[in-house]
Amino acid sequence: MKKLLSILFIFTIIPSGICQQITCSPEDRAAVENKLVEIDELFQGDFGATMVSVGKTFMKTPYVAKTLEIGDTETLVVNLQGLDCTTFVENVLAFSMLLKQQENSFEAYLKNLETIRYKNGALDGYASRLHYFSEWIANNAEKGLIKDITGEIGGEEITKDINFMSTHRDLYPFLADNTNFSKIKDSENFLNNQAICVLAQDKIAENEHLIQSGDIIAFATSINGLDVTHTGIATRDTDGRIHLLHASTGTMQVEISKKPLADYVKGIKNNTGIMVARPN
Repeated sequence: MKKLLSILFIFTIIPSGICQQITCSPEDRAAVENKLVEIDELFQGDFGATMVSVGKTFMKTPYVAKTLEIGDTETLVVNLQGLDCTTFVENVLAFSMLLKQQENSFEAYLKNLETIRYKNGALDGYASRLHYFSEWIANNAEKGLIKDITGEIGGEEITKDINFMSTHRDLYPFLADNTNFSKIKDSENFLNNQAICVLAQDKIAENEHLIQSGDIIAFATSINGLDVTHTGIATRDTDGRIHLLHASTGTMQVEISKKPLADYVKGIKNNTGIMVARPN
């Protein structure tokens, strides 16, 4: 019963235009406030280095899938006790932005998280969440938060039918609602008309020197209907090579890949290459 109570919805009205529907347990609010104290001295001027420093504070946090698929209505979910690959990247970016903004309040954190997670920075139902990571990159680039640099480091444009969610409706409880389903299909139709840039798997090693610590890495895939299967943060390790700081499904925790990124992706089934986005 105690565990159940800890994940009950908290609907809060927050000032300054932040969304009014939030899911956050007392434990997770405390985790956010503790994290704000933990990262207080980590801003280094170099935003990429800041991203890596903040990311490393999450080391060994458990990997937990589908932490955002809660309840019957889309809410801004706050959960630092279990992260998937996307929520890890979102939280690292949100906290790093706070350091740059010289903000340290729970409300400012919520504002950053909503801005990053939703189309045009505003929660407006399930379909407003940036479900496909290529769209996550493109929309956050439009907001000025990141820049897709894949083309600058040897990537090439590809087109692909994006329809995994609508063709696997049973995997997404929110899609039982016909309105949500229709809106997701509209989003997919929009994405089908957009080219994405991918650095091919066999070209990563020769272009690795152009990737910087703190860059966001997304794994492109050959799986039908899907653009990206995994994401994380680049970090140049003690061997001088780029490794991946990520919430790993292999070890089920946040870690740095033992193999350099160029070698690591070769072990990922259906991987075709990577997309690279640089936080501003």
